[in-house]
Amino acid sequence: MNRLIQIKKHPFPSLLYLEWILLVITVLTAVMPPPLRRFPHKHPEVSICDIFPDLSICNLLPELSIFSLIIFALMGLTLPKSNQTTKVIYTAVEILLILTTGLFGERFARLFPVIYIILVTRSCLIFQLPGRLFVTSLSFTLLLFTTQLKYQLFNYQALPQAQERSRFFSLNLPLTFGLSLVFVLLMMNAVLSERHSREKLAIANEKLRQYAMQIENQATLEERNRIAREIHDSLGHSLTALNLQLETALKLWQSNPGKAETFLATAKELGSKALKDVRESVSTMRFNPLQEQSLERAIASLSENFHRFNGILPIYQINLEYSLPPEINTAIYRITQESLTNISKYADATEVKLELTTIKGNLQLIIQDNGKGFDVGQNTTGFGLHSMRDRTLALGGKFNINSALGSGCKITVNIPLTRLT
Repeated sequence: MNRLIQIKKHPFPSLLYLEWILLVITVLTAVMPPPLRRFPHKHPEVSICDIFPDLSICNLLPELSIFSLIIFALMGLTLPKSNQTTKVIYTAVEILLILTTGLFGERFARLFPVIYIILVTRSCLIFQLPGRLFVTSLSFTLLLFTTQLKYQLFNYQALPQAQERSRFFSLNLPLTFGLSLVFVLLMMNAVLSERHSREKLAIANEKLRQYAMQIENQATLEERNRIAREIHDSLGHSLTALNLQLETALKLWQSNPGKAETFLATAKELGSKALKDVRESVSTMRFNPLQEQSLERAIASLSENFHRFNGILPIYQINLEYSLPPEINTAIYRITQESLTNISKYADATEVKLELTTIKGNLQLIIQDNGKGFDVGQNTTGFGLHSMRDRTLALGGKFNINSALGSGCKITVNIPLTRLT
């Protein structure tokens, strides 16, 4: 097929087929023999050439009318899309072809309104609503003008009875044609609006698909980070305590073997707990660190373990007015556990204070030690601190660290409870 004839690129191929069918009907009607007339004189199918037979253009009929229809049909294969000037020139050429067919044709005038309907249909595909209304109004005006002109030429020599029939026909045709134009305009607007809605829906679906992929990737990344935090918070805590027990056992092995054996037994327990934590982490961390116990009891267990491993009993105060959601309980437990782990590894503290209270719809956790402290500007990039901060921010809270060399460390966590109720 010729590259110029690319029907698939037409916005509505079925509409193009319909245009061709209407034009073929017009041509067939033109070549059909005229019906029997009751009046032997001139009939309404009159052209300018019937009044002015000396016009040079009249010698080209009916070839001119057929040629105009062919060009008009082929123009439907390619519709202008972007350039407004091209659209106007395109429409002007179509109107010129229609006028040529209507004014100089004779039998082609039988379905002359059909060509205007095709013109309005095409204008709906290339113009916005103001342009569509203008082309529709212009089509009605031109048809009205050409109809009046043709029937004035007909009535020039017609009998009174034929003139009466012509007058009725000239009034009925514009009315019917006007209603047809309104129907076509409304139908095309509805079709185009529905098409535009489907295109917008397709774009929205594509964006939604992309957003879903982004959310899926983000969720995967967050889940990896969550598992990493869980491994660090649970397994890291157990291994740190295990290492401390082994170091103490090594120091006491020769001087006090009995006590060293006690530390080794504790280390064995910690190793078993670490192995259990690894197994639970591999199964996507479904393990509940609180083990169905209350937050108060879980923090008390952490304090007891800290005292057993470090010889320091944390001073803790818990004052909760009501029970907390499970996600907050888990976050507070993990933050407390990580804080105590860091104190064990780095602080060299002799006193640890922990306070957990609800104040004006907020949950506040304060963990403070009197250890050697650190430079906040340089030592806040560790995974443990990031883990605590991420857990707090995930609940819409605020995480703050106050520390300095030789001045201990104070961690403050504020989580709004009203946001989660």
